[in-house]
Amino acid sequence: MRFPRRTAAAVAALVTSVSALSACGSSGGSDGSDGASGKVEGQVTFQTWNLKANFKDYFDGLIADFEKKYPGTKVKWVDQPAEGYPEKLSADAAGGTLPDVVNVSPDLAYPLAKAGLALDLEKAAGKYRGEYLPGAWKSHAMPGLPGVYAFPWYLNTGPMFYNKELFKKAGLDPEKPPRTYDQLFTDAVTMAKRSDRKIAMLASTPSIEDFGRYGVRLMDAQGTAFTFNEPKGVELLEHYKQLYAAGALDSQALTAQAESSGRKFQQESVAMNPGSALDLQNFKKEAPSLYAHIGITDAVNNTGKANMYVQGLMVNARSTVKPAAVAFAHFVTDGTNQMAFAKKVTIFPSTMGSLDDPYFTRQDGTDATRVRVAAAAALKTAVNYTPVLLSDQMKTVLRNAVARAVQGKESPGAALDGAVAECNRLLKTG
Repeated sequence: MRFPRRTAAAVAALVTSVSALSACGSSGGSDGSDGASGKVEGQVTFQTWNLKANFKDYFDGLIADFEKKYPGTKVKWVDQPAEGYPEKLSADAAGGTLPDVVNVSPDLAYPLAKAGLALDLEKAAGKYRGEYLPGAWKSHAMPGLPGVYAFPWYLNTGPMFYNKELFKKAGLDPEKPPRTYDQLFTDAVTMAKRSDRKIAMLASTPSIEDFGRYGVRLMDAQGTAFTFNEPKGVELLEHYKQLYAAGALDSQALTAQAESSGRKFQQESVAMNPGSALDLQNFKKEAPSLYAHIGITDAVNNTGKANMYVQGLMVNARSTVKPAAVAFAHFVTDGTNQMAFAKKVTIFPSTMGSLDDPYFTRQDGTDATRVRVAAAAALKTAVNYTPVLLSDQMKTVLRNAVARAVQGKESPGAALDGAVAECNRLLKTG
């Protein structure tokens, strides 16, 4: 399953449409309580995001099990297409028709939480916190707001592929790929020198996730300003500038898309590239020489934590059946039901202990299992590095600044200062 993409305009529309509700919004009941305690009964409206076509039987069974466990409940399942999903949330939020339980990603949950439309689960369901991976539970914490605003549901992460033969030819240990950025930079320069600049270690410039994995503080604690231009961010960009000058960063990295980076790796002119089980299957068919010496490792980081992509289930703070809505959102995301879902699609459960199941730890020789085991191991301590407030437009601003700095057209410090200033301007203007 691929995590659906949203455009900056769509998310901005959601932010704008619900911001007017913030003044009168409240995540609690009129008596100051969260309103989530009480008898589990009534009809819960449950909205997902592009899941019905492939997983109808799973969800029908899930709902039947919940209704059996709580005889006084009914669940009405509504599945929306991925296209236009933020706009649909926007219309529901503005019209007061937001479902009781809603499938959201952190960036979509943020404006709803800010407007008081997302229930604070630290208050309403904090007793369940220990059932989930710490990084997953915190993934729907929002900058500038106390609490957590969705149950973590399914997760994903991307392992890193590397070419063992190219490592060996460069005199690097093919069984010890770089785990930290310092090791990456050293190995990358070594590979470029020993291949006479014919082999680059990487084919892409650093994204916001790289800044996070490097240990850069991306935003202030209040979520009111970006801070990736701090000295550690400048240091990271200085290193990439040096890699580019040494031939350790592919010459097309400044303009390359993910697909072209993948082709470079498949052609064995680049030694490391992120990927998925599908890529591994393609290598086996289209590039058997590469497949024969492929290695799988975690994405390089200085924090010891991989990047996490996460989906969640938000409870409508204005639901008239809050106890049932909280119970259902928890039921869908409990260990048993997440595990069952993970065996039907390439996602990972967010619950404690689930990733220790043999399904996620035992190799069986297949490509899918090789990647699944590697990703599951990384997810145990993973975090979501991408700030929920970082729009696609802001990502473009950062990407352009990085390109200027890497080419030497602007100093890394000046490039990042300009990018932060522009991103903060966009943050304030919406």
